[in-house]
Amino acid sequence: MKKVLSKALTLLAVLAMVGSFTACGKKESKKVISIYRCTFNLASPDATEVQKVQDAINAYLAKKGADYTVELNDIGSGEYTDKANLALKGGEVNLLWTASWESTIGTNDLWKENSAYDITNLIKGTDLEKALPSWVWPASAYAGKTYYVPCYKESAEGYDVMVRSDLAKKYNWNLNSIKTLKDIEPMLADCKAEGLKYPYLTQKTAMFHRWYLNDFDFFSQDSFIAVDRDTNTVVDAILTPEYADFCKLMGNWHAKGYIHEDDPTKQTTDTTTQTQDWGFSWWTCVPNDEEADSRYGQSVETISVTNKYSHSTTTLGSCFAIAANCTEDEAKACIDFLGKLYTDKELADLYTYGIEGTDYTRTASGAVKKQGGKYNHSMWESASVLCLSLEDGEPADKVELYSKFNNSSLSSCASGFRFDSTPVAAEYATCQTVFEEYGFILENGGIAPADVEKTIATYQAKLDEAGYQKVLAEAQKQYNAWK
Repeated sequence: MKKVLSKALTLLAVLAMVGSFTACGKKESKKVISIYRCTFNLASPDATEVQKVQDAINAYLAKKGADYTVELNDIGSGEYTDKANLALKGGEVNLLWTASWESTIGTNDLWKENSAYDITNLIKGTDLEKALPSWVWPASAYAGKTYYVPCYKESAEGYDVMVRSDLAKKYNWNLNSIKTLKDIEPMLADCKAEGLKYPYLTQKTAMFHRWYLNDFDFFSQDSFIAVDRDTNTVVDAILTPEYADFCKLMGNWHAKGYIHEDDPTKQTTDTTTQTQDWGFSWWTCVPNDEEADSRYGQSVETISVTNKYSHSTTTLGSCFAIAANCTEDEAKACIDFLGKLYTDKELADLYTYGIEGTDYTRTASGAVKKQGGKYNHSMWESASVLCLSLEDGEPADKVELYSKFNNSSLSSCASGFRFDSTPVAAEYATCQTVFEEYGFILENGGIAPADVEKTIATYQAKLDEAGYQKVLAEAQKQYNAWK
């Protein structure tokens, strides 16, 4: 009996020790924050280098006492929306990059699908909340709640014509004469004579709701619905004279060989602008437009052709979202990481630029000089301008430039209005599909000028079949109530 009791006690002791080790293991294990981010500056991310950057970030976080690690998932821009959506639906992502203008995984999409975590209460009093100007949080809110963490960059929207500096010098173009997009047409003829594949590169982007910002507030970021600034009413933008004029101009440029077939068929890439195959393109205004040089790896000139407006989506041009299916502890870890990312220069540089000596070097003044071959991100999609090291060639007063830019923009007539398409979700989604079939091609020059009005009529009819008039009436009702 004593032997049996002794063995039983021994077994209990062993089990207690195992339980102790298991408990200790659980206590010491760290949460893993899976981060999905889009890579714009490289055609294809280098997985080996991303792993090295991830390891360096985790070593730094450990030194700072973080109880979590991060897992970086860098994805090329051509695959990002599909892969990030799959990861989101499969519960494989905790923190992801998004933007108001992004398709299928944009801020509106995530909000409507309840895919973004409500962090309204979790950020209160945190380093992350304090890292951004106080006005950013209400400006980026949805229905008064915080779902997104903006990358602090420019918070106003405006557009420039962009041209390669070497061509402007070679042909002695008077860039001061450019007041509207149409003014570049004689210069496009020179680009064609130069033998350029893309005299005007649209970057496979529908541009009506960008080039016509002075006339309309495109609150939904769609070309087919907008607030007319003159009347302050929601209108069917497709039926405006401005839309027909723009589509005819694009069709005319395509017919003349100024727009290549690759743009309306979406064959150009996000790195085409880093080549010398183009002459003119477009640029989203930023406080320091000279940033375009480093982004495109060559000297370019930018000429403003629209005003700069602050409105409901300008704070969300690049941001982070925490997946709604995260646990509260995981959400808090994401907030802690972003708080460090937005306030700690060493971490921000590591996350954005990679490893010093491999992915970038420092100039004598301490500025970052990218090597760019394996790991290459930019401030606008990574962190906050307030804490990131300057890149080589950027002005020493960059932070001040951003403050001035944000504070001097015009407040749009619809600033603060967010269209809730939920009551017409099915119709609105179908309208967006119709846009892809007709609107995108019209706005990228794919329709001959003589056929533009007929195609617009067909486009409008297809929209109406999809329920557009119901969408328009809902938007008008909501806007009038908001006013």
